[in-house]
Amino acid sequence: MKLATIRQGSAELAAIIESSSYILIDTINAAMNMQWSSSMLELIRLGQLDAIKEWYRNGGRELLAGMASVPLAEAQYAPLYRHPRKIWGIGMNYVKNASELAFIPADAEPVSFMKPDTTIIGSGEAIQLPRQSQEPTAEAELAIIIGRECRNVTEAEARDAVAGFTTSLDMTAADIHAKNQRFLTRAKSFDTFFSFGPHFITADEIEDVLALSVETVLNGAVCHRNVIAHMRYQPWYIVAFHSQVMTLLPGDVILTGTPGSVIIRDGDVVECRISGGFEPLVNSVRGC
Repeated sequence: MKLATIRQGSAELAAIIESSSYILIDTINAAMNMQWSSSMLELIRLGQLDAIKEWYRNGGRELLAGMASVPLAEAQYAPLYRHPRKIWGIGMNYVKNASELAFIPADAEPVSFMKPDTTIIGSGEAIQLPRQSQEPTAEAELAIIIGRECRNVTEAEARDAVAGFTTSLDMTAADIHAKNQRFLTRAKSFDTFFSFGPHFITADEIEDVLALSVETVLNGAVCHRNVIAHMRYQPWYIVAFHSQVMTLLPGDVILTGTPGSVIIRDGDVVECRISGGFEPLVNSVRGC
């Protein structure tokens, strides 16, 4: 199942994507006498996403055709949601060729960091460049959405803890980080420095996550491309590893690393493109 959060007036409402249109969860509730939340985060947090998937697979999808919908061309995206409890990021996670994976030391561990939820924007919104940085960068990444509370899970168990995946852009004030490696959190935390969405694809819809390709695109040109199979630490390992550090909660977001970053300037347009049916995530760049 594929979902998005779209703006309707001042509200940001969850919707199922079907045949190039959006059917609001509120519309489904009215038609089917359901009480599902209209908030994407609450659908995940309350475990209602599983119930909706079950309904969708067992006849619900066919019923959507008869419900009122928002045409694709008229939809204005919002972020998938505004306030995940945690946003984790992974750095330096790709190799160029699969053969390089054999040379990663057995005791190597992921380089990870966290971002505040005040960084969040959605597709179509502008990345605001901070005055403090002369070298801001953007990185396209596959993002993992945690679906259930988990702690100390194995890689096999991690699969059941993941609700799905989405596209994301992680911004960094690279020159601030270059001054001192301890400045990473500050360099990652400026307002508008994390975009995610617009489409959220549930994990059961992704046949092979390792086969997905990720592209960082600047002004229409593909600058970097790689496949998930070339990750040093692949998605299920990333979830399991971080569940040993802290309890992961429904709606937590884990960025999985980038095939490469691009420097962004006022007037640029940066994108995250991921294969497998994801709508590109597109953000303009606005100077100080």
